[in-house]
Amino acid sequence: MLRAPLMRPTPFALALALCACRTSTPSLAPRAPIDLRAGVDTRALEQFLRTQRFSIGRPTGFTPTPDGRAVLYLRAPEGSAARALWTWDRDTRRARVLVTAEQLLGAGEEHLDAAERARRERTRTLGRGITQFALSPDGSRVLIALSGSLFVVDRATATVRTLSSQRPAPVDARWSPDGRAVALVRNGELAVIDVASGAERALTQGADANHTHAVAEFVAQEELDRMEGWWWSPDAREIVWQETDLTHVERLRIADPLHPEAAPDESAYPRAGTENASIRLHVTPVAGGPSREITWDHARFPYLAAVRWTRDAPLTLLVLDRAQRELAVLAANPDGSTRTLLTERDAAWVNHDADNLVWLPGGRAFLWLSERNGAWQLARVDASDGALTALTPPSFDLRGLAHVDTSHHTAHLLAGDDQGATQCATFDYEHPETAPTRTTRDDGDHRCIPSRDGELVVRETSTVTALPTATVHDAMGALLGTIEHTMEAPLARPDVTFVTVGARGYRAAIVRPHGFDPSRRYPVIDSVYGGPGVRMVTRSMTRYLVPQWFADQGFVVVMIDGRGTPDRGRDWERALAGHLGDVPLDDQADALRALGARDASLDLSRVGIMGWSFGGYLSARAVIERPETFHAAVSGAPVTEWREYDTAYTERYLGLPAERADDYDRASLLPHAPTLSRPLLVVHGTADDNVYFHNALRLTEVLYRAGRRVDFLPLAGETHLVNEPSRALAWTLRARAFFVEHLQPAP
Repeated sequence: MLRAPLMRPTPFALALALCACRTSTPSLAPRAPIDLRAGVDTRALEQFLRTQRFSIGRPTGFTPTPDGRAVLYLRAPEGSAARALWTWDRDTRRARVLVTAEQLLGAGEEHLDAAERARRERTRTLGRGITQFALSPDGSRVLIALSGSLFVVDRATATVRTLSSQRPAPVDARWSPDGRAVALVRNGELAVIDVASGAERALTQGADANHTHAVAEFVAQEELDRMEGWWWSPDAREIVWQETDLTHVERLRIADPLHPEAAPDESAYPRAGTENASIRLHVTPVAGGPSREITWDHARFPYLAAVRWTRDAPLTLLVLDRAQRELAVLAANPDGSTRTLLTERDAAWVNHDADNLVWLPGGRAFLWLSERNGAWQLARVDASDGALTALTPPSFDLRGLAHVDTSHHTAHLLAGDDQGATQCATFDYEHPETAPTRTTRDDGDHRCIPSRDGELVVRETSTVTALPTATVHDAMGALLGTIEHTMEAPLARPDVTFVTVGARGYRAAIVRPHGFDPSRRYPVIDSVYGGPGVRMVTRSMTRYLVPQWFADQGFVVVMIDGRGTPDRGRDWERALAGHLGDVPLDDQADALRALGARDASLDLSRVGIMGWSFGGYLSARAVIERPETFHAAVSGAPVTEWREYDTAYTERYLGLPAERADDYDRASLLPHAPTLSRPLLVVHGTADDNVYFHNALRLTEVLYRAGRRVDFLPLAGETHLVNEPSRALAWTLRARAFFVEHLQPAP
């Protein structure tokens, strides 16, 4: 027990004691606790959280069979929250359950080990049951990883075979191209299982705390969109795998404050300006024998962004320099050396996507998506000399390459329309003089998943008037059927208006309360992300359900995509290079003024702002630096000092701290935090391994020392994704009460 030291009373203390003797102390009545639920209709919010953002009962993971006769997908059966594997048959136009999680596990309970939890955190996977599966190359069998075991399901008979139940649990299990084997990572080592016999054999050895084999490092998974650490050769005779040396990577530790007896979890997390993992690639024969190393200029290109190894084409690597201003496409030679096929450069940074590269038959050329002319274009690259020929014009608003059907020389593309929505299109890349053909035109965001030969296409459609739907079409676009869902109907549908405002043409969404009175003036909540890689203004109902709940508390909620967000061309996105905070904040303020000028119901004298992750950073920055525009903020999981975030993301936009110290200082919240003059609520999970909890502690410490008030809500044990419904409900109610207190007048 701690005791206060004995101290001699000071004159000031004596004076206070004398005053206390001469006057009576007023009695303070006990203060009633505040019930954040009192008078609040939480039914719509609770439904959103209970249904895991309406993902329960939603079909997902669509995989057409190679022959185009069926579609496999995941969906929880009615009355269950655990996803099962389903199949939709083209002949019968009907769907049926192929296997459930309960059938695979029997009486056992689903268990996630640390590696699986980390994978789901990196991939933002929600839900339980079967969350991943892999169709065999011939389409006859399905590989499922669940609760530490591997299962093989025969599609024709629905019989299940346990391929492996060995511990520790396997990670990243995938079929060989001939379907005879499955490769996986177990305990940091690459292994192969013979499917016929079930025999497992390790291909690597020697992994330890500082060295991993066949596992992608943290920044590759989180920032480079590369989850794989190994790849089959097209003839199934060899595997190329990643050797990772973590010796010089910083270790960050997370302790559980609710369980101080437990040892902290430790992760290799390279903060900006510190050393990254060292990566090497090796090719190992599956049958055994010596490995060979694939070499390139690691000092110049330390990041391995993607690996491709397809039939009739060389082993191909996408590598990036540390500043991510130069990307090289490399082909491996038989002796392990590499040659450069293509180089992309950008003064700000190079965007990359592993799906952007598709080799054409014969291996003499590949299709590639390039931004070198100011917008994404589909191009053909000659493998002999790197000559790039653009096939689509910059004006097409290309957003992605969904699939390439080489048998019909058809590229399935994603492209924007004049309303900002995403549509599907097909394009004959052998006849580029023919314009791409739009295969979807209705309002909404679309995604298309064709079969290997393009004879069957699954279309996923999101609109603001209905939950996402999935339909199946033939090669000509004719409707074959609809994939049924069992999602609950939302209790409150969003009232959303899309507008384009300001001289720059910001795209914005306005969510008004049900029962909106145009003669009233409403306080405004800016629901923000504002950073690279994410659009808030989409055509998805689920995007607007929580904003609608906030709007129904007496607000108008706005969502704005400013410069730095994707799908508006190269210059729009690169505007935040070196300006990670000020450009996005300028655009939020500019767009708000434009929205207020066109809509008198928006009371810009009462503006709140809230967001998570980058949106949390931008929200805190808004009330610190723009108190004249933003009057209260809820900041969730914010990066508060960019030197504390990871290398690959931060240095892409700000450069190296040693070379761009001024840009880092300008982007940091900490130097200006002592000027805070508006209400701020900071919310952060203590177990966050993406934006570490100490980011919030550093900000609140600066504010505390400066004598500034801040409301701080630590979420004990929560990661970057707060998925537990009661926790998510509790902090959302706290955010609502915060905005009601500070933005709505007292009755």
